[in-house]
Amino acid sequence: MRGVLSRAVINLSTMRARGWIIPAAALTAALVAAGSVAQPSSARASRPDAPPPEAIVVELFTAQGCAGCPEANARFESVAAEPGVIALTYAVDYWDYLGWEDTFARPEFAQRQRAYRRPLRLRDVSTPQVVIDGRREVAGAQAPALQSAIDEEAARRDYPPEIEFRVGGDSVGVGSGRPPSGGAEVVAVTYTPGPQEVEIARGDNRGRTVRHMNVVRSLQTLGEWTGRPGLYALPDAREPGQAVAVLVQAKADRRILNGAVLTPH
Repeated sequence: MRGVLSRAVINLSTMRARGWIIPAAALTAALVAAGSVAQPSSARASRPDAPPPEAIVVELFTAQGCAGCPEANARFESVAAEPGVIALTYAVDYWDYLGWEDTFARPEFAQRQRAYRRPLRLRDVSTPQVVIDGRREVAGAQAPALQSAIDEEAARRDYPPEIEFRVGGDSVGVGSGRPPSGGAEVVAVTYTPGPQEVEIARGDNRGRTVRHMNVVRSLQTLGEWTGRPGLYALPDAREPGQAVAVLVQAKADRRILNGAVLTPH
């Protein structure tokens, strides 16, 4: 996804002087001034009033017991390496009956996937499945369709609320904006950055080593966002090396308004 810059994937060691990690808009402006940002597409370049490009939240729902998931995991990993993508892998537990208990799965991850079913007008949920910005899904994580969907979502201009992390890493601020119908909530997704491999001993993938990228460890709703600026406490039980993605998400249609990542030290 060329010309797309991450909203705020920033290390805590940077920009401490004023007590806030630099917001995404300021970061984008600084990099543009330095000439270090890839050129935007011609459509966006033709609009001088356009806001900085926003990152895309790409969520993969997968399972170690799903025979078709390892290949989808690999395609998802290639997308996760693109600048401007916040990639999150959720392991679901409904394939455990085949003989292998997924080592990363939690019931709430499957609940999150099911919450997308009605807004996306799906008959049921399945794996592998990718949901992009809470707005659309790509079943099977097929590469051409996945890349096309990411590129299309990157062109949206929604003027999202800014997200800024406190330097201490204990809280996050969400700026003002227009709240969606039905309201919105601020969600913290704690995950382990990078790839992880698991050897599968039973089930459909027995004998295989399954690789995962950016495995989600926990979900926590931090509070409601009403359109006014607010400060939210981040989970304080994070393990060393874990990152936190903060998502501002509509309650009704589940679209993600904005997202940012607090990386580990």
